[in-house]
Amino acid sequence: MYQISLLFMQFLLFSMIGYVAEMIMCFIVNKKLTNRGFLCGPVIPIYGVGSIALLTLLTPFKESPILVFLLGMIITTTIEYFTSYFLEKIFHNKWWDYSDQKFNIEGRICLLNAILFGLGSVVIIYFVGPWITKFLFQIKDKYLIIASIICFIIFIFDVLYSIAVAYSLRNRLIIVENLKNEKLAKIPGLLEKMLAKQLKNIKGFHKYPTRLLKAFPNIFKNNQKEFTIMKKLSLKEKEIKKKYKNKKKKKKKKK
Repeated sequence: MYQISLLFMQFLLFSMIGYVAEMIMCFIVNKKLTNRGFLCGPVIPIYGVGSIALLTLLTPFKESPILVFLLGMIITTTIEYFTSYFLEKIFHNKWWDYSDQKFNIEGRICLLNAILFGLGSVVIIYFVGPWITKFLFQIKDKYLIIASIICFIIFIFDVLYSIAVAYSLRNRLIIVENLKNEKLAKIPGLLEKMLAKQLKNIKGFHKYPTRLLKAFPNIFKNNQKEFTIMKKLSLKEKEIKKKYKNKKKKKKKKK
């Protein structure tokens, strides 16, 4: 139990450090603070996974900083590539895009980030990793286990909630794309029936996941037409609700 707790707390601390690093980079570029994580909490799991992978795989090569740098580049960019790929397939969105950067692969990874990740790998192996391990070893076993359980419960709730929000956005975009691509949807009456049917499953087109869109502006950038349609659909949604309410009122009066 202790080893699992230790591993999870390492993962969590690395995820928090990655979150802070992202916040700083974002502030330098955009001059404003933005929650850059997929989750609501101050953690970015990809940094935690990457850091644990680096410590596991690169510690045997610790005597060669150059090798740590090169292998770190390969490991971290591989993780970033597949994370981007699976997020896109699961949530129907491209969460980040490096297409405007030189030497990129499908916009998922780029040389500049690979170099920065390589440097980050060196920092993790020689400085941050040993510091975190030393810090956690100073905590008594039972307190570490209790803390890890509490943090794990909070983390799981955050993950479930964030997935629900992201999946809701995914469904909205798919619905809008279907309506947009459906030629018959141009007929007002049919559009209304289609929308009414879809609204039974997905409610609140006007309630966008603002935090998620701020954290990953690429989603909005790549789906501007869809979000424009969503605004129109939100108005349509209100109209439909009013019609149903009026129909119910009329039926009650007749009775």
